[in-house]
Amino acid sequence: MQANIEIVGLGSGDMEQLPLGVYRTLKQTEKVIYTRTLDHPVIEELIEEGVRFQSFDHIYEANEDFDSVYKTIVKNLLEIAKKEPIIYTVPGHPMLAEKTVQLLLANKSTKINISGGQSYLDAMFTTLQIDPIEGLQFMDANAFDRSEISYQQHMIFCQVYDAFTASEVKLTLLEDLPADYEITIVEAAGTANEKKTNIPLEQLDRLEGISNLTSVYVPPVPDDLMLHSFRQLRHIIHTLRGPGGCPWDKKQTHMSLRKYLLEETYELLEAIEIEDDEAIIEELGDVLLQVMLHSQIGEDDGYFSVDDVIERIARKMIHRHPHVFGNNEKEKTWDELKAEEKQSVEHHSLLENINWLSPALEVAESIQRKTAKIGFDWENKQELWDKFSEEKQEFIEALENGLEHEAEVEFGDILFVLANIARHEGIQPEIALNRTNKKFYERFSYMEESVSNKGKSLSKMTFKELNTLWNDAKEKE
Repeated sequence: MQANIEIVGLGSGDMEQLPLGVYRTLKQTEKVIYTRTLDHPVIEELIEEGVRFQSFDHIYEANEDFDSVYKTIVKNLLEIAKKEPIIYTVPGHPMLAEKTVQLLLANKSTKINISGGQSYLDAMFTTLQIDPIEGLQFMDANAFDRSEISYQQHMIFCQVYDAFTASEVKLTLLEDLPADYEITIVEAAGTANEKKTNIPLEQLDRLEGISNLTSVYVPPVPDDLMLHSFRQLRHIIHTLRGPGGCPWDKKQTHMSLRKYLLEETYELLEAIEIEDDEAIIEELGDVLLQVMLHSQIGEDDGYFSVDDVIERIARKMIHRHPHVFGNNEKEKTWDELKAEEKQSVEHHSLLENINWLSPALEVAESIQRKTAKIGFDWENKQELWDKFSEEKQEFIEALENGLEHEAEVEFGDILFVLANIARHEGIQPEIALNRTNKKFYERFSYMEESVSNKGKSLSKMTFKELNTLWNDAKEKE
């Protein structure tokens, strides 16, 4: 027998707001009416008139989370409805924030009929005096994510059952809003007991009397409070390059910005090197600025936007992590997955994607890493050191014979071998050399300061004296 369930919405208020047709349906039935909860003013009055209800309130107490509660209620309803048609009532409108109804509709073997139920949102709009056409987000306080929130719209949180739920909403909103941001608490919207209270966000979970009739309204947030949002950053960059924007920003091109991207990247690496979190924040912001400027230039020229940039990297990360984002029948290496992304492009060389504008040591490491993947690599570290000795000797011989060009070539070979040694040892040669450069700078600065404090000059000192100062600087570290 096909299960047959008539779902009836009880509206958001008392009996005065209940449609006459719904009232007759509930009043004239001789069967027990199943209801998600007895905690509704209409049910109280209907019980007084002799209507019989069977609630699922006891299921709330037997389960730890709402998801389990709703699934259990639906399971019970389906079992009962297989025996005979039933009426099931829910607060408000059946199609508004009613999870049990959604679960019932998902069961295609059940015949569902929906009627009645004035949405409490109608009363909320009147109480708050807002027009949803301006933009509205209706959120379940028990099932929402911060990333889903759009602060430019009116926002209403329903199902703020208790202080714990209110606290979760508050803590999430405090990630973006100041503690004194004014919100509105609405109790029993559309009923004779309706109450509206304006409070600062930080007091949300301190209110008394929070119940299943409590809703939280957050008005649209001004742009100056959302400077940490990506949307606002994008708007700022668009404004800088738009009419009336900054002349310098407006005249920049991909080519003119190259040096700034390089500078900001190295400043970020330095901040990471010294483990300065505040500096890392600052420099990451500067790198992001370069990304946004290049993206805005692409959008201004009509070729691409930052949306394309984000989509490309999102697709790439999903594709390269099948073990995280989906099932993959055959395990594939990172390089195989990368190759799939570029399969439509004709390749002529394993090394054609080398970035030759990168620092030379990085290029050397990249070349060696790519060729090593096809087996073109030294079998052991001793062979590398033997090669280093060979290149060193060839360099010395070129110097002794006065062959300047050959000496330059041989010195390049030495650096290339050293980059290979670094790769085998898990060292990034460019970063290693940068650390040494900085170390030398700090030691030499100490030498200059020490001599200056004595009224002397480094240029007037002997190498032995300079070396002594150098060793003093090393000890100070």
